[in-house]
Amino acid sequence: MRQLTRDELAIDPVDASKILLGSVLESRSPQGIVRVRLVEVEAYRGGDDPASHCYRGRTPRNDVMFGPAGHLYVYFVYGMHFCANIVSLTDGVPGAVLLRAGEVIDGVELARSRRPSARKDAELAKGPARLTGVLGIDRAQNGVDLTDPDSPIKLYEGEPAGDMYSGPRVGVAVAMDVPWRFWVDSPAVSAYRRGGKRTRQLR
Repeated sequence: MRQLTRDELAIDPVDASKILLGSVLESRSPQGIVRVRLVEVEAYRGGDDPASHCYRGRTPRNDVMFGPAGHLYVYFVYGMHFCANIVSLTDGVPGAVLLRAGEVIDGVELARSRRPSARKDAELAKGPARLTGVLGIDRAQNGVDLTDPDSPIKLYEGEPAGDMYSGPRVGVAVAMDVPWRFWVDSPAVSAYRRGGKRTRQLR
């Protein structure tokens, strides 16, 4: 497999999403190797994307998202889950692609040990938190350079993704209908949940 380069990822997150579908994320740890083929991602920009972590500017939390491209941006959500993004665009211009779901293609036994509640292998990395869980990604991997040949987490070019679909992003509170979620045919693609504030139905 060929490792993707920084220049290939230093593009608009929407375009990067299409490159990332079908690519392979590899995580090495003392426990072993797990490889996941990405089947669902979401694009986020910066100042022009109100759903982005960078919409209101640079902070210690979102600093990695400002580049350079090819780094892993990891954040903690709901007080219990980690989500991973691959940074795109150029250094100083924020943009990233959220990794929503994948198929475990190597290291299935290790992935199962990390996700013992999964009923089927297709559920091992079905969703952002499950994906980081099977890869052993947490806050310690925030900022890891995926393009570095010596990195414990690497990103490789994959086979052509085949038919690609797009639709609204999942669970965001604003810009709910922007069609920047991309996926391919796979049982590992997560369920769609519309975001925004819930309102009581009037009778």
